[in-house]
Amino acid sequence: MAKRVAIVGAGVSGLASIKCCLEEGLEPTCFERSDDLGGLWRFTEHVEEGRASLYRSVVSNSCKEMSCYSDFPFPEDYPNYVPNSQFLEYLKMYANRFNLLKHIQFKTKVCSVTKCPDFTVTGQWEVVTQHEGKQGSAIFDAVMVCTGFLTDPYLPLDSFPGINTFKGQYFHSRQYKYPNIFKDKRVLVIGMGNSGTDIAVEASHLAEKVFLSTTGGAWVISRVFDSGYPWDMVFTTRFQNMFRNSLPTPIVNWLLARKMNSWFHHANYGLVPEDRTQLREPVLNDELPGRIITGKVLIKPSIKEVKENSVVFNNTPKEEPIDIIVFATGYTFAFPFLDESVVKVENGQASLYKYIFPAHLPKPTLAVIGLIKPLGSIIPTGETQARWVVRVLKGINKLPPQSVMIEEVNARKENKPSGFGLCYCKALQADYITYIDELLTYINAKPNLFSMLLTDPRLGLTIFFGPSTPYQFRLTGPGKWEGARNAILTQWDRTFKVTKTRSVQESPSPFASLLKLLGLLALLMAIFLIFL
Repeated sequence: MAKRVAIVGAGVSGLASIKCCLEEGLEPTCFERSDDLGGLWRFTEHVEEGRASLYRSVVSNSCKEMSCYSDFPFPEDYPNYVPNSQFLEYLKMYANRFNLLKHIQFKTKVCSVTKCPDFTVTGQWEVVTQHEGKQGSAIFDAVMVCTGFLTDPYLPLDSFPGINTFKGQYFHSRQYKYPNIFKDKRVLVIGMGNSGTDIAVEASHLAEKVFLSTTGGAWVISRVFDSGYPWDMVFTTRFQNMFRNSLPTPIVNWLLARKMNSWFHHANYGLVPEDRTQLREPVLNDELPGRIITGKVLIKPSIKEVKENSVVFNNTPKEEPIDIIVFATGYTFAFPFLDESVVKVENGQASLYKYIFPAHLPKPTLAVIGLIKPLGSIIPTGETQARWVVRVLKGINKLPPQSVMIEEVNARKENKPSGFGLCYCKALQADYITYIDELLTYINAKPNLFSMLLTDPRLGLTIFFGPSTPYQFRLTGPGKWEGARNAILTQWDRTFKVTKTRSVQESPSPFASLLKLLGLLALLMAIFLIFL
């Protein structure tokens, strides 16, 4: 059984891993190369090597009720979508509440993690670190890698003919901090992910002109969704997920397109995705359509050629003068402290069982936490991974034989669509609810909906039809939290508390009672059809 556990990185997954180790009686030591915790969520004026970098205006794309740790809600007075400075405060509250800081060694870089000579027997690792210029090493029974995948910028300059002749300024979005550098400039942002879209919108308030270049387009949604509710509290429910997964993929894609176009028609704005068969994470931006319709942002196709002071877009012969190019072209990831024989990265993914364990190791004593892109928050995802991992390390839970794990990993790499539900075919993509439920099943912590509908119908209905908030993951099993039920039943109260800051008197509708009755009957019918 593992006892001493090395944890690499003190970001959101690293903090959860420390806590999970402590809950299972393990002895964690976390190595953090910077001087503070927070990982991605700690803003710095300058880019730091080996650490994710963010710009000053970053706000969470997942609301506070959906992106908190499962037994530690955000403070009630926090906004629904949290600015990075408040997010960092929350992480520090979490670390203090569960006494995690004493287990973190700051300003300590992990240089290498190698198998001990007797690894096939002990499963132990030698971890070499560097602190203030001095190297040290220690033996650990297990290692949890929590370094994320937003540290190594992908900058494909070879794909942009003429970039070496460009006399203006160009840089990767990782370098971006403030929009003032764009004042009175003609700006080109290449790449239409969340960062690229944010930067284009920010630049449009100061720049002379802004172009946003996209090869494949994207669905754009607002954080403010149906009836003003947070988007993920509406989209990410067990009922909706089950409904989507029961339909053929073409029908789901058609329904998704209708929903995405209900805010604005993407084709009219040059944004509609070219490939609608595979799921691409939607872009979260509240301002983009408004900036396009007022001429502040111009959507353009891919780049044909870069010249000294201009660019030429594909299918458009006109040259556009450009002063600054921002490459929002994403990231690659690697584990420089691990040998390729331990974890090998190929085509944007690694051979990890359930996105966690190297399938070929004879001893399951190394785990990667947070290397996944669910259509949901990474915080509860990484936390759930860590809860399972520590029980595997303790020997409570067992992994299947190597052959079974390798077969599953290879099947996932083939990316064959099932034909039903959304198509999660790109590297690291996963169905959020399905994936977490699978991990919860391994540790006997998945809520039993059928039983709950009989014994606590109010809670059962809220869990099934309401948002799949992380508190659901603490209702039962190891790590059960007594406050989980109340947190679920009051989640909408906390959501509206920070938006309804002026009391208003709503006029009662004469049909309200009838509609409520019909709604209740519809719910009962749905439950009958689903469970009977």
